[in-house]
Amino acid sequence: MGRALLSGWLSGDESFTIVDPRLDRATDTIPGEVALVSDREKIAGQRFDVIVAAIKPQMIDTVLPNYSGMFTPGGYLLSIAAGCSIERLRAAMNGIPVIRVMPNMPAAIGKGVSGICASKNVGGEQLDHARSMMERVGTAMVVGNEDELDRLTAIAGSGPGYVFEIARSFAQAATGLGFSEEEGIAMVLNTMRGAIEMAQQSPLSLEELRNSVTSKNGTTEAGLNSLNGSNDLDQLFTNTLKSAYERAVSLR
Repeated sequence: MGRALLSGWLSGDESFTIVDPRLDRATDTIPGEVALVSDREKIAGQRFDVIVAAIKPQMIDTVLPNYSGMFTPGGYLLSIAAGCSIERLRAAMNGIPVIRVMPNMPAAIGKGVSGICASKNVGGEQLDHARSMMERVGTAMVVGNEDELDRLTAIAGSGPGYVFEIARSFAQAATGLGFSEEEGIAMVLNTMRGAIEMAQQSPLSLEELRNSVTSKNGTTEAGLNSLNGSNDLDQLFTNTLKSAYERAVSLR
């Protein structure tokens, strides 16, 4: 995810340095204009406006303290480490201002949805800068607390997985009607893309749009009755988001 975000962030005017102990892994995937070093000691004398924590949660307590003295005045920590609370991050960084971000996978193509949550000692300019960075890779939403961030994670953070699974199941059903796998996938993805773009551009509600393509006793009505005639789909999504939210809370 860090590499995916970096490709979008480079459209700004910041310069970036990456510390990666496995240079052999990173060299082929990091743009040439980014400075790349194998360990912190090679940049020990430098100071940074923002340090991005793009590491596994289990590394937070051992890795981050080594960087706590490397901020310029007014610097802050931007963390994309899933499940690491602001309190834990601030403890690891000597109380430095912390902004947690929950991006999702489409950020890799500039279509992400990111949640932003700031510690109480984050200033307006710092929050504006973090929002600006995340808006380069899609849309960004500032939330008021970490519980709200966990709820956003259940929807947007995990959401691409739900969409991919729905598309997979839809395409599989298409093959059951006699189409090839390639044909089924193409029809499903293009149908979904067209419907989503129409919904984004239309002043109508989602319910109104659904009704506009549903003729009485027609094919769409017959399909919708099977899909959600007893509100089974509504309940399934309620249970899906509840499970994802509860898991996000347990990871804090």
